[in-house]
Amino acid sequence: MKPDGNPITPAGLAALRARYDHLLGTERPAIVEIVSWAAGNGDRSENGDYLYGRKRMREIDRELAFLARRMKAARVVDPARQEDQSRVLFGATVEIADEDDTRRTLTLVGDDEQDASNGLIGWSAPIARALRGARIGDLRVVHLPGGQKEWEIMTITYPVPA
Repeated sequence: MKPDGNPITPAGLAALRARYDHLLGTERPAIVEIVSWAAGNGDRSENGDYLYGRKRMREIDRELAFLARRMKAARVVDPARQEDQSRVLFGATVEIADEDDTRRTLTLVGDDEQDASNGLIGWSAPIARALRGARIGDLRVVHLPGGQKEWEIMTITYPVPA
């Protein structure tokens, strides 16, 4: 299966939903309460609680709108249900080695759940684009800002279906 649009794993969508619910159900009501209390204290132009609260509320509202757009555009793809698990597709965990046999393990996930420090590479990242469709033993060239690098696919794994 070749994801298009904004692919995301079920866990990634759950994380977006949890963040949205936390902001809407916990953080925003707390800030509204602070702003209401601060507004009742008189001069709003010099009231730090009021000014900070209004600013924080705008930030929360912007993030809520962003999360809502991302969740609406998301297309959930369960990596455990990929039909051809012999190739690198969305959700694959891939071990790659360069010409010096330096190995890296990467998991291709949705752009909204990428975390390079934990080996989670966004679907539209250059290395993910280069690895798409590869099989074990294939060589792929990745064009990076520092130049080209060639990687060999050593292993491909997918999660076990629940």
